[in-house]
Amino acid sequence: MKPSLAKGTRDFTAQEVSRRKYIINILQNNFELFGFQPLETPSFENLSTLTGKYGEEGDRLIFKILSSGEYAAKVNQEDWDNKNHQKLTSQISDKALRYDLTVPFARFVAMNHGKLTFPFKRYQIQPVWRADRPQKGRFREFYQCDADVVGSESLFQEVDLVQLYLKSFSDLKVPVTIHMNNRKILSGLAEYAGITDKLIDFTVALDKLDKIGKEGVVKELLEREISQESIDKLDFLFEQSDDALENLLQLKEKFAGNEIGMKGVEELEFVLTQSLNLGVNSQNLVFNITLARGLDYYTGAIFEVKADEVAMGSIGGGGRYDNLTEVFGVKNIPGIGISFGLDRIYLVMEELNLFPEEASSKIEYLFANFGGEETTEALKLIMQLRAKGISAELYPESAKINKQFTYAEKKGIKNLVFLGEEEIKNGNVTFKNLEAGEQKTVSLEEFLG
Repeated sequence: MKPSLAKGTRDFTAQEVSRRKYIINILQNNFELFGFQPLETPSFENLSTLTGKYGEEGDRLIFKILSSGEYAAKVNQEDWDNKNHQKLTSQISDKALRYDLTVPFARFVAMNHGKLTFPFKRYQIQPVWRADRPQKGRFREFYQCDADVVGSESLFQEVDLVQLYLKSFSDLKVPVTIHMNNRKILSGLAEYAGITDKLIDFTVALDKLDKIGKEGVVKELLEREISQESIDKLDFLFEQSDDALENLLQLKEKFAGNEIGMKGVEELEFVLTQSLNLGVNSQNLVFNITLARGLDYYTGAIFEVKADEVAMGSIGGGGRYDNLTEVFGVKNIPGIGISFGLDRIYLVMEELNLFPEEASSKIEYLFANFGGEETTEALKLIMQLRAKGISAELYPESAKINKQFTYAEKKGIKNLVFLGEEEIKNGNVTFKNLEAGEQKTVSLEEFLG
């Protein structure tokens, strides 16, 4: 059988793993600088934990795991004959791969809230799985790097997360723009247009604007039974100025007497103003009134990060979710969190050639194998280098030197070391820098530094 990969998954070479670790190390360092502590949760959860948290479309993308044993024997025959997949799913599956890191985190908080000190800040770097259609920058298995704060309603948490985004991407040298909105503004817009009962339909369609354009959004709104009259009232959404505060002022006029809409405007205005007061460049922050992020659990601020110089979807996103733990029976634990899309960040950095030399894992020294006593002495020297934290290896066979050269060049090894009879007798080491093409002989003491 010809081997193949499952769609939406990838193998990672040594260079790719090293570069991914480079990104993760920068993010992890910044998470901890900002006071977040690490957490890990299982790769799969009870299906009931995940379903109903991501909206109708999100639920369809959850990878379900077949129950162990004779699961087919427990299936209702009528549901099987009618091919009722919704009813069948709950009969043959009770677990699923995690769809994101936020819901498992909320489950963790609900189970352990009596032991936690609030506000509780955690970061999590683990893979998630989605049964999505694979395309550039979108995979079925990918890593999320999340930072969340629960137990605080303070809008300064939003301000701090903006700082975390900007510092992290600055350290990665990726130029970005943070798009911001507020779920309460979207609720206010639904109220303004008289479609409060269609809020989810409205936000799901609006969230696709950058993919299907204005005409596509309008078409989908009509298909979701939202009237042309309501759509006309919302037409101003598609013609916003570049001045975030000016757009908020326009909304204040439209939201006169609209309590939830005004609340959203005030919250977003606070975050924007405080960020600008801290020296954030206004060009890095965009009030994107059409940003919806189609996840049902957001209740306040929502963020999306886009790379400035690469045609790529969002490379980060998140928002406030003040009711998420309620579905697990624990009330009054507000939360907010953001995520970094490791895989898309990698693609952006690769396209912009932003990975430094040290982001690639390279072996420092390969010792040529001459056989006999020379091999034993080479191994002793390799042990001393490794004790100093310097990578080194011995070519396994006593082969022709050209073959050993070729091996070193193909693996990108920096130096080929010759420890022959003459070097051992004189207490020297000869090595050739394969990148510069220079060869020199130095004393053993100088070599070991």
